[in-house]
Amino acid sequence: MSVDLTPPAPSGTEPFLRLRPPRNPAWVAMYHSVADPSDDPYEITVAPDRLAEQLRWMRRQGLRGVSMTHLLEACARGLEHNLVGLTFDDGYRDFVEEALPLLRRYECTATLFVLPGRLDGDNAWDPLGPRKPLLGAEGIRHAAESGMEIGSHGLTHVDLTAADDALLRREVSDSRAALRDLTDGEVRGFCYPYGHVDERVVAAVREAGYGYGCAIAPGALAGTYALPRVHVGQGDTAWRLRLKLRTNRLRRRALDGSAVAE
Repeated sequence: MSVDLTPPAPSGTEPFLRLRPPRNPAWVAMYHSVADPSDDPYEITVAPDRLAEQLRWMRRQGLRGVSMTHLLEACARGLEHNLVGLTFDDGYRDFVEEALPLLRRYECTATLFVLPGRLDGDNAWDPLGPRKPLLGAEGIRHAAESGMEIGSHGLTHVDLTAADDALLRREVSDSRAALRDLTDGEVRGFCYPYGHVDERVVAAVREAGYGYGCAIAPGALAGTYALPRVHVGQGDTAWRLRLKLRTNRLRRRALDGSAVAE
């Protein structure tokens, strides 16, 4: 049975959607950088032409990429068939330069999780590989004005499960406030840095007023505030995407049958 997981609407803001866990299998793809993947020790970079191939394959399968809020709205109404959630973590500058034109070409939207504490900075949290520039305020606003959903990835990309209570509040609550000011819009989604999440972090995200949270493989925590996602990389050709989609459908069926609301 679906359970209403809507957090209390913060004072002075519009109510959040009544978001529920998907009743049927839903696929959420996790991307990061869209650039030259030749120097990429973390395997998080997809070349623009590979992203174009992946989006083209999705459309040929009758699938359409949408933002997380769009997907969850559809799930709440039982209308998620043929929708794929597209998420891009970290807020790299190449999202606007490379990903955004491709998303427009294939009539897709996406959720971009950004770091308002590192505007115009770089991926300093990655000790290996090249420095990748991050979006600044102008780039984030441009993405939002282009129809993309903007979500928080925290302020500075720290492991929230290792943060003390004060740092956790700053990373979760202050980042939401900063993005609302920056975009002059609502910020419904949070994405856990490194995919690390526990019950304390989930509670902080819920209490901060977010409508959902994205993880990677949250295990027993899976639900609206710890949504699992599928990594999509440079090596994901059509046959691998088909395999991932099929595997994820089986995994979602098991999750839907056992998930318990937070």
